[in-house]
Amino acid sequence: MIAVTGCTGALGRRVVDRLAGRDDVRPRLVVRDAARAPRVPGAEVAAVPAGYADGPGLTAALTGVHTLYLVSAAEAEDRLQQHLTAVAAAAAAGVQRVVYTSFLGAAPDAVFTLARQHAATEAALAATGVRTTVLRHAMYADFVPFFAVAEDGRAVIAAPADDGRASFVSRDDLADVAAAVLGDDSPALDGAVLDVTGPEALSLDDAAAVLAEITGRPAVYRRQTVAEAWATRRPSGHPDWEIEGWVTSYRAIAAGELARVTDVVPALTGHPARTVAEHLRAHPEDWAHLRS
Repeated sequence: MIAVTGCTGALGRRVVDRLAGRDDVRPRLVVRDAARAPRVPGAEVAAVPAGYADGPGLTAALTGVHTLYLVSAAEAEDRLQQHLTAVAAAAAAGVQRVVYTSFLGAAPDAVFTLARQHAATEAALAATGVRTTVLRHAMYADFVPFFAVAEDGRAVIAAPADDGRASFVSRDDLADVAAAVLGDDSPALDGAVLDVTGPEALSLDDAAAVLAEITGRPAVYRRQTVAEAWATRRPSGHPDWEIEGWVTSYRAIAAGELARVTDVVPALTGHPARTVAEHLRAHPEDWAHLRS
């Protein structure tokens, strides 16, 4: 039995779709709201309304599960505590194996503040002694259009990323990799930390050029200082911890922490990793906001 969390989200749902119909898998879909769970023949649904914050509820939902696909929680001020609660629940439930979605460059001293949370979660998983495979995801390719805002007929990416690069990866490829890893219960992947990236590292100038190509409208990258980045994002009304995450994600690009390119996608899936342009052509809904 394989439990999938986050299966109403963009990544988890893709993974569920790839597991559906496989004779060797019994999926258990762990969701907050059972009514929103994907309809998958043969799948069980376990509802935990409070999500990762509910340790006992999550332990009950994971009892009898062999492998857990643990999708990182949505950004929240208590996200790390949610992760630690989920890890403890998996161990308490007797889960034998965890496949965790971490982030490229995860480290206690990472520039990107949320990558530090992933490092702490990885450490907590290691401390349980449960068989673990860590998938460190590069930034999502579908984030590229959301870096931009429509301004005077063009898409503008304003960010403090300097001339750094990032190896943006398609969530389609991440789901393909996850399905391959979840389907391989051999010891070969135990303890593995896999950097899952796109096929190339793009600067934000490159990213703007891709947006222009895909949308047919002008797009530019406007370099900001850190102070300018904070000043332009503060009016959004989002809390400081969230804005700090946004700003430091760009600073991680500037620092070269997100530029690594690997062959994990082709090695595990048998197909080349999709470029940002290929992903966006396949998913025009990701850049619909730039058409107005």
